[in-house]
Amino acid sequence: MTAQDQTQLGKTLWTIADDLRGAMNADDFRDYMLSFLFLRYLSDNYEIAAKKELGKDYPEPDKANKKTALAVWYEQNQHDVPEFEMQMRRKIHYVIEPRFSWNSIAELAREQNDELLKTLQDGFKYIETQSFDRAFQGLFSEINLDSEKLGRNYPERNKKLCIIIQKIAEGIAQFSTSSDILGDAYEYLIGQFAAGSGKKAGEFYTPQQISGILSAIVTLDSQDPSKGKKKKIDKVLDFTCGSGSLLLNVRKKITDAGGTIGKIFGQEKNITTYNLARMNMLLHGVRDTEFDIHHGDTLVNDWELLNEMNPAKKLEFDAIVANPPFSYRWEPSEAMAQDFRFKSYGLAPKSAADFAFLLHGFHFLSKEGAMAIILPHGVLFRGGAEERIRTKLLKDGNIDTVIGLPANLFFSTGIPVCILVLKKCKKFDDVLFINAVDHYEKGKRQNSLLPEHIDKIVDTYKDRKEETRYSRRVSMDEIEKNEFNLNISRYVSTSVDEEVIDLHEVNKKLKDLDQKIEEARNTHNQFLKELGLPPI
Repeated sequence: MTAQDQTQLGKTLWTIADDLRGAMNADDFRDYMLSFLFLRYLSDNYEIAAKKELGKDYPEPDKANKKTALAVWYEQNQHDVPEFEMQMRRKIHYVIEPRFSWNSIAELAREQNDELLKTLQDGFKYIETQSFDRAFQGLFSEINLDSEKLGRNYPERNKKLCIIIQKIAEGIAQFSTSSDILGDAYEYLIGQFAAGSGKKAGEFYTPQQISGILSAIVTLDSQDPSKGKKKKIDKVLDFTCGSGSLLLNVRKKITDAGGTIGKIFGQEKNITTYNLARMNMLLHGVRDTEFDIHHGDTLVNDWELLNEMNPAKKLEFDAIVANPPFSYRWEPSEAMAQDFRFKSYGLAPKSAADFAFLLHGFHFLSKEGAMAIILPHGVLFRGGAEERIRTKLLKDGNIDTVIGLPANLFFSTGIPVCILVLKKCKKFDDVLFINAVDHYEKGKRQNSLLPEHIDKIVDTYKDRKEETRYSRRVSMDEIEKNEFNLNISRYVSTSVDEEVIDLHEVNKKLKDLDQKIEEARNTHNQFLKELGLPPI
């Protein structure tokens, strides 16, 4: 399937969503649409694995009675089902009963069956509690199948769901549906719903272009990026992970380069987005044992896994990426000043938790790791508590690179943002500044980064290149003279210097010009004299 077909699948599904949501707002309909796409993935993957496992014993579907091949096998081999499911759990880490599979649900929708809604409710509960060895409680908690937005009563809601599922089934049927393709469609829909959500989009979505920069940076060798991609990342963390796209980008970057990734860790405060992230992991083929997403508050640090007081047992990460909410207002308690994440630096101000998020992640960064975080430009130059935190990070040699991005790249805000790259132990004693504010493609509502813009940023970081009006390595002495202010334009100005005018040279040119004019006039008058005409 071509990239064009993958995009077309996403567009087809988006058109269906836009046509069918009716009075329901985009955020609510998103959860239904993505949940059905997720069910389709689980079902297809299970049926493909079952067919491979059963080989010649895999039956034909019973079209007369509208039963899938797997439903036929389950009926004919009831005594063998427990052993078969145990084998499937070993191989693909989950099972799904045939009556809850997408094909069975889609058949009920085609028939306008009165049992569709109840079957869906039972199926969602089954997936949450029984499909996987590890329960995914509340995975569908935000999908209210009893919502009046679907209809005033059970028959109306059932009818609406039949229409939605039938249309999705027809839309998907035109395309091959491997996990990569459905994963791409899922990401496309998240992006489309984000575009329609305005400021709320910041809660769950980092634009793919920016996500690509962060993931490229943390997958390069941390000490010397010019050596290329890491062979392995043991643990990666995104402590404000939204729908998980950034973590999946890191995974893809490493695996595409032939490397391996151990375990993915994410944290998300919003329950709806937390569920999106868990589905997104599974839909992209990440097994339930290969990721751990926690629903909780990063600033409070309520994740037991990250609350280990013993330094010897502290969990550390080779790669950390994050796009926390910009200048988030928070209310730190007095006790938090002694929190192990903050006590060496002091607390970020109540008006902006940007450095609180940064310090949280930085605490769990391994000595050989790299952290890339998106923040508003204010962190580079604001005074008070933020200046003290920034100064300590600089004096300790922890800020490696500062990247300025163009304005209006996000759905949620038009402000320009920066990427800070931090390391516990860095090889270079200077700070690399990249000023990419003028490198983008202008759009009607939103600007975007083209592949060449992204490559230029990553290549500049990788080789620590210096380029006039784009990038520069700045010594700590110079930064200290600027009182640890990291405002990018202080170090890399994008303005073109005005040409210095040499007045003596200008005067000489004017004299030469006067002389040439006088010579031309004399020649002209000579011609006039020969013609018997008066001179001018």
